[in-house]
Amino acid sequence: MHFLRNLIILFLICIAIKINLCVPTIPSSLKTLPIDGHFDFKQVHHAAKDFGNRYSFLPSAVLHPKSASDIATTVKHIWEMGPGSHLTVAARGHGHSLQGQAQAHRGVVINMESLQGPKMKVHTGNFPYVDVSGSELWINILHETLKHGLAPKSWTDYLHLTVGGTLSNAGISGQAFRHGPQISNVRQLEVVTGKGEVVNCSEKQNSDLFYSVLGGLGQFGIITRARISLEPAPKMVKWIRVLYTDFATFAKDQEMLISGESTFDYIEGFVIINRTGLLNNWRSSFNSNDSAQTSHFKSDGRTLFCLELAKYFNPEEMAIVNQEIMTSLSQLNHIPSTLFQSQVPYIEFLDRVHISEIKLRSKGLWEVPHPWLNLLIPRSNIHIFAQQVFGNILTNTSNGPILIYPVNKSKWDNRTSVVLPEEDVFYLVAFLSSAAPSSTGSDGLEHILNQNKRILELCEIDGLGVKQYLPHYSTNGEWRSHFGPQWEAFVHRKSTYDPLAILAPGQRIFQKAAPLSL
Repeated sequence: MHFLRNLIILFLICIAIKINLCVPTIPSSLKTLPIDGHFDFKQVHHAAKDFGNRYSFLPSAVLHPKSASDIATTVKHIWEMGPGSHLTVAARGHGHSLQGQAQAHRGVVINMESLQGPKMKVHTGNFPYVDVSGSELWINILHETLKHGLAPKSWTDYLHLTVGGTLSNAGISGQAFRHGPQISNVRQLEVVTGKGEVVNCSEKQNSDLFYSVLGGLGQFGIITRARISLEPAPKMVKWIRVLYTDFATFAKDQEMLISGESTFDYIEGFVIINRTGLLNNWRSSFNSNDSAQTSHFKSDGRTLFCLELAKYFNPEEMAIVNQEIMTSLSQLNHIPSTLFQSQVPYIEFLDRVHISEIKLRSKGLWEVPHPWLNLLIPRSNIHIFAQQVFGNILTNTSNGPILIYPVNKSKWDNRTSVVLPEEDVFYLVAFLSSAAPSSTGSDGLEHILNQNKRILELCEIDGLGVKQYLPHYSTNGEWRSHFGPQWEAFVHRKSTYDPLAILAPGQRIFQKAAPLSL
């Protein structure tokens, strides 16, 4: 009997140990920190989810800060606990990370959307700007600045993202060829470093921290405020799409448009694979110049390339703008019968992806796995890439939009932490796939991940000089390869601003308490 009782006790102890390993332990010292916001130690599951819907790591706690001081107090406390503590901190904005980058396994996730502070303030004048919280959504900035007839210069395609989130990566859309990414249009930041210090930085003040944080993947500090450059906002947009069957012609036209003084304010492109009903789907929002010719155009399941353009204007400028557009379009070599045009309000054009989000949410197709792959490809190798990927790897269909368009490297500041290809012009190629839950077919997660792997292997084997945008790697060696000659500077910046590797553990670049190595 004694043996059986002891065996039962031992069994129960083992169960308790196992449960303790699965449930994050709560650091008692966090409960007594002097903050205006609060910690939540129970409702933490939402902080283990993101848009990618592939990774889920439970934190020990979620901080709901009211101020940058709350964030600094928390980070400084963990910093003072020293390398013996395995607590880490991740800032979570709108939860649009793809691979757990804003998660902190058994650490602290900061719910940036709780952050309060000075109200958004627009400053007009010859060099207008807006001061905003790092937790502010770009769509809210658009609404507020438009009240003053102003708007930021550079955007992302999707506006329901936080300022801190996009500035920690780059922020790219069709305006980048002219204005550069969003990180090229920032004047000043307020940052909480990995030591818990609140630092104001800009090009002239604490400049190394300023450029470290921009495109720094959250490794050097948490952005709590930002000063964003503005420009006069138009009221309307001419939104144009034209089609190509030949990639070389498509790419040549794109590159011509981004060089010199382009008529257009926005230039993107995308790939259409095996879409026989394409033109009918567009007619709801686009009008063809020649509906008779268009009705006879058959895509026949071929791979097509779409050039998407936008020209900003005000109503009184319509006549001259129409002339400029027709002159510019006459220089292109698209399929003549596939000129589609639409005229929409500026805000409707910028917020266009949100309309798709609403439709997908209504069908239960938004919160599915998103195994996205974003690549930056040197111009000299884009034709090899396109031939191999669109001709061999992706042949039957795509599982979401495939964006492809060139940008000018001269519009990017090389002092930031973002990693770019070597050449003066490079292409963003984004495979924005959605996986059907539980599917084992070509729309399933495993199939899409395998496609992504084949694409990356092609880039590696052929030596295409590709860099990942929104990068994700599992090993230190892969990160070293990604950064290349910038690795040493990146490690030095980490040792300066976050020497214990407390911040952004979900990026998996550095491990807390492990020595930082060059």
